[in-house]
Amino acid sequence: MDKNITCIRGGKIILENEVLVGKVLIFNDKIIDILDEENFAKKSPTHEMKIIDANGKYVSPGFIDIHIHGSGGKDTMDGEIADLNIISETIAESGVTGFLPTTMTMEKEKIYKALDSVKLAMQENVKGAKILGAHMEGPFISPKYQGAQNKDYIRKPDLKFIKDYIDIIKIITMAPEEDFQFKFIKSVKNNSDIVLAMGHTNANYETALEAVRVGISNASHIFNAMRPFHHRDPGVVGAVLKSNISFELIADTLHIHPAVFQMLLNAKGKDKMILITDSMRAGSMSGGNWELGGQQVVVDHNSARLTDGTLAGSILTLNKAVLNILKYTDLEIYEAVALASLNPAKLIHMDNSKGSIKLGKDADVIIFDEELNVDLSIAGGKVIYSINHPWSEAATTDENLLVLSS
Repeated sequence: MDKNITCIRGGKIILENEVLVGKVLIFNDKIIDILDEENFAKKSPTHEMKIIDANGKYVSPGFIDIHIHGSGGKDTMDGEIADLNIISETIAESGVTGFLPTTMTMEKEKIYKALDSVKLAMQENVKGAKILGAHMEGPFISPKYQGAQNKDYIRKPDLKFIKDYIDIIKIITMAPEEDFQFKFIKSVKNNSDIVLAMGHTNANYETALEAVRVGISNASHIFNAMRPFHHRDPGVVGAVLKSNISFELIADTLHIHPAVFQMLLNAKGKDKMILITDSMRAGSMSGGNWELGGQQVVVDHNSARLTDGTLAGSILTLNKAVLNILKYTDLEIYEAVALASLNPAKLIHMDNSKGSIKLGKDADVIIFDEELNVDLSIAGGKVIYSINHPWSEAATTDENLLVLSS
């Protein structure tokens, strides 16, 4: 076999609709095969081939975070490739193998600098989780539901604003009621593959439904920073529940009560829920005073808030989000994992190459235990995080056998 081939054995392999045991996952930069342990042993692996023993842990598709501002002390709006590298390496520790750095409502020049950095970082290939494009959250939002976005820089939807970045923007979060006659939504829908998401919006039920009809296909962090559901005014949430669009969920049990997780699954189905972190720069860092979009943020052990108490993104990690879904819903492990892998890949039209362990797809693979603690993250067949720093070589006669901590 090729010396660039890696095999993972001794694990529980999570596929789209089942979990396999007694199998070996074989890959280079792509998934090559899944063999029975017995058949693999008969092939007499060469010393050049890497073999990883998963020690009974889960072998899962890598997570994809489509809404994340920062982590590791850095933020997308810093506009520096070095900072995007730090974010990518930090989130790889929680099983993220691909992500969309997310901008905020700030000065046009700062948004452009951030998008330019994303474009360059994609070309240079960051060290950790791979950048799959950008998520532009704002500035086309509602002043009434700006959340932790800066009201001073809100503007009306304008196709000219994004024309130089259509190639890298994957998602735009916007308030559809701010788009006169939905001209922006229709133009984006007709001229690009950009996903348009309702968020930071005061749209009423009828306006939101009409926006879905003309091109909105997702809702950003459902319930948060949007007109709420009321029995006489269903609002944006009512339109999401009525329509066939997908929605993001911050499953930290703070932004959304955990009882609502199962309610949403019952109402919308497991194929429409997408787990996100909406993490800001304090993600994976200690508490204290931080910054988001030029505003002071106070971070404690489980939340990030502006000084007025407004939630300012989160410090959630995606592996913890999956764990919370498993804890508070009736989903199986492969179904919960899909909310953070296959579902986001489908939304941004990348499920032909990412989002699940399937022959021919990119080898974006992670290994985690029952508590979703991540031991190893691999993107495109290359290790981007290992708990052992580097893998420890096994005390065995098989010189090519690499093991993870048990």
